[in-house]
Amino acid sequence: MTSLLAQEIRLSKRHEEIVSQRLKLLLQMETKCGDQNTERASQLQAAETALKRNLDLLKTRYWASVEEYIPKWEQFLLGRAPYPTDVENQSEAENTIQTEAQ
Repeated sequence: MTSLLAQEIRLSKRHEEIVSQRLKLLLQMETKCGDQNTERASQLQAAETALKRNLDLLKTRYWASVEEYIPKWEQFLLGRAPYPTDVENQSEAENTIQTEAQ
């Protein structure tokens, strides 16, 4: 009977050690999960910021391009200058314009 009591005490202590280790591991997992969620949120915020910045840059470049070509197109639309593109596209554009006019 003494040996059974000693074995029961030993098993009880071992059970407490296992439960304690389990609790430590669960806390570590929660901390790691929280850190991952924080990092994921940070990465998402950085991606959204980069997307907004890139869209703003594209808009800026688009309008800069439009402003650059306005004088050329203005003269063309007023009939004072040829079609404002390179030579290869100019003949194609003139053909399109003539076809549409007919």
